[in-house]
Amino acid sequence: MSSSRGPTHPAPGPNDPEKGSLASVPEIIRKKRDGEKLQPEEIRYFVQGLSTGSLQEGQIGAMLMAIRLRGMEPDETLTLTQEMAASGTTLPWPKEWQELLVDKHSTGGVGDKVSLPLAPALAACGCKVPMISGRGLAHTGGTLDKLESVPGFRVSQSPEQMKQILEQVGCCIVEQSKELVPADKVLYALRDVTATVDSLPLMISSILSKKVVENLSALVLDVKFGSAALKHTLEDAQQFAQNLVSVGNQLGMKTAAVLSRMDEPLGRRVGNSLEVLEALQCLEGGGPKDLRELVITLGGILLWQTGRASSVRDGATQIGHVLDNGAALRTFQAMLQAQGVEAETARVLCEGTEEQRSQVLKPAGTQEELRTLQDGTVQQILAMPIAQVLHGLGAGRTREGQKINHRVGAELLVSVGQQVKKGTPWIRIHYETPKLSNTHRDTLQKALILADAEPAVPSLKVVKMLLSGEESEATGSQGEGEGAPEK
Repeated sequence: MSSSRGPTHPAPGPNDPEKGSLASVPEIIRKKRDGEKLQPEEIRYFVQGLSTGSLQEGQIGAMLMAIRLRGMEPDETLTLTQEMAASGTTLPWPKEWQELLVDKHSTGGVGDKVSLPLAPALAACGCKVPMISGRGLAHTGGTLDKLESVPGFRVSQSPEQMKQILEQVGCCIVEQSKELVPADKVLYALRDVTATVDSLPLMISSILSKKVVENLSALVLDVKFGSAALKHTLEDAQQFAQNLVSVGNQLGMKTAAVLSRMDEPLGRRVGNSLEVLEALQCLEGGGPKDLRELVITLGGILLWQTGRASSVRDGATQIGHVLDNGAALRTFQAMLQAQGVEAETARVLCEGTEEQRSQVLKPAGTQEELRTLQDGTVQQILAMPIAQVLHGLGAGRTREGQKINHRVGAELLVSVGQQVKKGTPWIRIHYETPKLSNTHRDTLQKALILADAEPAVPSLKVVKMLLSGEESEATGSQGEGEGAPEK
């Protein structure tokens, strides 16, 4: 399989006033600093400078801050996304896959292991899923980190290898290669150290440029909101989602979004190897209801977008069926083997008992339970304090490339709405070195919010859906396909 380039443009010459020159970079920065609109050729020149290495780091940082403070018009953001996608190769697929290629993106959270069951479930329904994922940074977990807790799993795959895996299995989950969107790699590394991570145009262009080069037919975005999300309010998350959907559709991808809560962890396990174990439960048709809710909702939207389902609800039902009948689990097992896991290891993980699976992933050396300090009904289990403690115990990284401990994690032993007595175990922490300190314990206890109230059913995770430019409220229970509007 040969890689093809995206749209190419002639490199600007030093004496070409239409294209600009290296000397004009300060002028481009000044324009954006002063709130002026950049022309397409100016954005193109800046992005080409990222790819060729001709820009100084200070110039890139200054442009990032100017964009962060002044923003971009919608057409500027669209141009930035297009030019970033054109900075590297695109992934060419067989023509017969044209309406089958799908993917999802989450804006990040705590315990978010949705990709692990979703990709094989979609493949079991006939889709092709070339999922390019990332590693965790700060308090959020990374899909690649979770999969790398499985012995032998290789996230690095060439375009040719990706095509072979998609032919054989239907899905793969891989890291971004050096050839794909190199301009984004430069910006991504500097956004964190320049405090520009939360810039709307930079987030949109980073997310969607990587999806454009996958040549997708359909894309669904899981935009989180809440105390442990990038966007804390529903209103901010909705604006972000609307912008993402608009740009995605203009780029030729059928794009939809859901708005989902991220105050409590998703599911009941947080931490790389523990989340793999919980994803396997989901792939067997079990596991936490909120995890299944997100998997079938996101999958249902993609099946509807590609015409493989008559409605989002019908698509959610199809996803539920392949989770329940073992087809998704068998696909996950095949993907593990295709990406380097030994056949026996993959078999034990997908067919073994919980204890056998845990032994394959090598549990942490110490497990400690914390108990409730009073009677009450669980009102909230705040995700952020739990993530921060686990991060300090080695589950996360503060810089790109830092090694992490895949065994560190937490299990929630109670759920929101549950009535508990004083002394009830509510969380189990898995750790090694460093050890759990009294400061850690105090922080964790503050994550559990109890109140004198009656037991209650927890709220749905999905609050809204943005489908074809329309908003749909999520209603119903966490049953099969419920909460998904008829479309």
